[in-house]
Amino acid sequence: MTDDSTPNDDTAPNDDTAPKQPQNKHELTRSVSVRTHWIFGIVAAVLLAGLGIAIVTQVKSTDSGDSLDAASPADLLVVLDTLNQREAGLRQEIADLEQSLSRLHSGESSEAALAEARDRLRSLSIQVGTVEAVGPGVTMTITDPNRGVGSEVILDLVQEVRAAGAEAIQVQGEGGAPIRIGVDSWVSGPAGELQLDGRTIRAPYSVSAVGDPPTLAAALNIPGGVVDNVSRSGGKLAIEQSEQVTISALREAKPRQYAQPGK
Repeated sequence: MTDDSTPNDDTAPNDDTAPKQPQNKHELTRSVSVRTHWIFGIVAAVLLAGLGIAIVTQVKSTDSGDSLDAASPADLLVVLDTLNQREAGLRQEIADLEQSLSRLHSGESSEAALAEARDRLRSLSIQVGTVEAVGPGVTMTITDPNRGVGSEVILDLVQEVRAAGAEAIQVQGEGGAPIRIGVDSWVSGPAGELQLDGRTIRAPYSVSAVGDPPTLAAALNIPGGVVDNVSRSGGKLAIEQSEQVTISALREAKPRQYAQPGK
């Protein structure tokens, strides 16, 4: 603890080089404010990296004709609805962040605000894919002995688990490293030679997702859903629910090229 009493002139040191103690709490408050603004700056950068039109995975056009142009109106409505939901969620994150920044600018800097910023940064980092994620979820294995499971099937699987609340997803092909699904992920290529984010993946495919296990499993098992689609393609989808699923693959955060924060 520091002594707040003022020394008399006879005993006060006259050394200009002696370390100066803070006269009040302004310096400590300013230190907290600087750290808080720094954390919120990182949060804003991560959030902007996650907000875009390509909120969910998309299919690139290929020579085999696998593209959204060939999708049915019902499928396109599902994709559009998922896009809208994800965009609405991220816009709410922006609104919450702006409120926090407003409180900071009004002088309400505190350790509580700093902790809130750190929590939000961790949450957004999981969404963007720059940190590992651990939690309950499901692990799915797709076997494809007849090489009939195309890119649209993998896309459908990812879309379904995302719509069911999956917070982190990774896909791994036989003998390859896992690939983290991000907001700009894409899948293309003919069955048996799929490309995910520019990397070739081959069956059997392993897909891990963190979220509520029963909800994710139910979404995949609805009649006419992912399990049926895999079966119609000559493959088989096995789903294992677990209380501990690890998403270890990471994505590199890309700098903004065009988008800037609005006023």
